[in-house]
Amino acid sequence: MILLKDQTLPELTTSLADLGPSDRVVRLLQAGAVRQRMTEVPTEMPNVARRLLQAVRERVTIPHLKLVNKTVSPVDGFAKYLFEGQGPGRFEAVRIPLLHKPEDKKYVICVSSQVGCAMDCAFCATGRMGFQRNLATWEMVDQVTHIQADSEHPVRGVVFMGMGEPMLNYDRVMKAAKIFSEPCSLAINSKSITVSTVGIVPAIRRFTAEKRPYRLIVSLTAAETKKRESLFPVERIHPLPELLEAVREYHSVTGKRVTFAWTVLAGINTGRDDARALAELTRGLPILLNLIDVNDPTGKFRRPSTEEANRFRDYLREELGMPIQKRYSGGQDIHGACGMLAALTETAGPTLEQS
Repeated sequence: MILLKDQTLPELTTSLADLGPSDRVVRLLQAGAVRQRMTEVPTEMPNVARRLLQAVRERVTIPHLKLVNKTVSPVDGFAKYLFEGQGPGRFEAVRIPLLHKPEDKKYVICVSSQVGCAMDCAFCATGRMGFQRNLATWEMVDQVTHIQADSEHPVRGVVFMGMGEPMLNYDRVMKAAKIFSEPCSLAINSKSITVSTVGIVPAIRRFTAEKRPYRLIVSLTAAETKKRESLFPVERIHPLPELLEAVREYHSVTGKRVTFAWTVLAGINTGRDDARALAELTRGLPILLNLIDVNDPTGKFRRPSTEEANRFRDYLREELGMPIQKRYSGGQDIHGACGMLAALTETAGPTLEQS
């Protein structure tokens, strides 16, 4: 069977070519599945032969995720959705509200690409789950279509920063991103789709070679090998020199400033030596540094005090001389913030249970 939401428009057109539907019919099918979340191929469509629709119905199915739980933060309005797909394990997506412009209220969806994660980053709850499986393309697409159908304002961006390492599910993630951006689907601007990675070098090189239009963010957090290895085991496989070579290649090919994410850990990576090591590592490379406060319910890693955080930003301004921005990590009270997704139903805040 052909799964709508699991194929890009050109793939779907090819898959149905022997049945003879026009491009318009295929676009309507894709739009109905993604935008309107129709449950099955309709028996009637304007100016479409019933015989054709029946043939399509025999060939095509429309899969849907099951919503297990929805939790909304009373603090900042972030909403966490817990889903089940067609494989084992549960996974989460987070709706991020961008409501500061009354004339342009919108949401960004933080999407999961795997159930669990094999990267085992020291401060990440998802990593403690271990890896269970890759999500199918449609399971990623339906996270967004389900949340859009549940939302007051439009979804205008997607970030692959939920559960899992997106670059280890590369083909399906890229296909999902393409579907998000297709005009007949969600028509999300490619520049508003972000793929995050902890540093899977072969995939970064492939991303560069294929000239993907989406934004790339590399989680760095430490600029010295031993320190980074203690936090990110992937450092043993793709060490910093190799990672930076791939990142420099990305900048050379695309001309884009490279965005690094730096999870701020009190007493660990906030010293002048850390800022100096980062400046040396990225010398000659235009970067943007996103500072993200750690969220570790185990208490092993702590957020810096205001004084420590301000001092570190001063060090970065002096040593790095590159743009720095503090990224708000919302949904902490519902375990929906960066590094907290672990497919749990036992979270604080109002919940909506559905079976």
